[in-house]
Amino acid sequence: MGTLYLVATPIGNLEDITQRARRILGEVALIAAEDQRQTKKLLSALGLRTPLTSYHDHNKEAMTDRLMAELAEKDIALVSDAGSPGLNDPGYELVRAAAAAGFPVVPVPGPSAPIAALTASGLPADAFLYLGYLPRRKAARRALLETIAGEPYTLIFLEAPHRLLESLADLLDILGDRPAAVARELTKVHEEIFRGPITQAIQRFLDEAPRGEITLVVGGADPSAGEWSEDRLRAELQRRLAAGEPSAAIAKDLAQVSGWSRRRVYTFLLDIQS
Repeated sequence: MGTLYLVATPIGNLEDITQRARRILGEVALIAAEDQRQTKKLLSALGLRTPLTSYHDHNKEAMTDRLMAELAEKDIALVSDAGSPGLNDPGYELVRAAAAAGFPVVPVPGPSAPIAALTASGLPADAFLYLGYLPRRKAARRALLETIAGEPYTLIFLEAPHRLLESLADLLDILGDRPAAVARELTKVHEEIFRGPITQAIQRFLDEAPRGEITLVVGGADPSAGEWSEDRLRAELQRRLAAGEPSAAIAKDLAQVSGWSRRRVYTFLLDIQS
């Protein structure tokens, strides 16, 4: 019976490969890689010639069955392009199948961009919520942010450089001007970790378009502020409506101070106006 090893690989700096990871990658009979081209470069740098096969989103259903058959006779390592396999990459399906069939599943921990960014952010790391890539579409992205606006945990997201400013604008609009860190090109030559309020992050990357892989770390909702009661929220909505303030401005302002999501504030607004 073989063992499935989940091997973390460098996210940029080759020196971050662990001795254990290098040994396992050289000892297993087969490496299942998200992108064989990327893993070939790593193996070449390590002086290894372990056989490779592809395991990615487009073939994972068929390959899970094949790899299960291989595990009956040999050890296999699962790797992603960079970092810990299974985080935003295919992998959990194979892990679940292997564990259910009784094969040993052994993590070989190492580099992880979300954890590296969190620990360097200067934000609380005792409790955090990791949500992977933010949705590409604005409506879906804002809907997701609405659902977590009141969470007290430090928030971690991944984002593509060409969508960074749009996402920061949505974060500011829905979550308010919270402390944040924008980490890009972690462990690489041009590594940068910007720390400051979201408004300052927007200004920083307006001046210079970001490049490279980006991890966003954002402070959680302030638990000391507390959530307004529904009666208090409705009273403030009525006061501002009577003063002639625009609905969009009311919802934006109150979502930032009341502890209620912008979507819920809008719901109350519509109810009062009906």
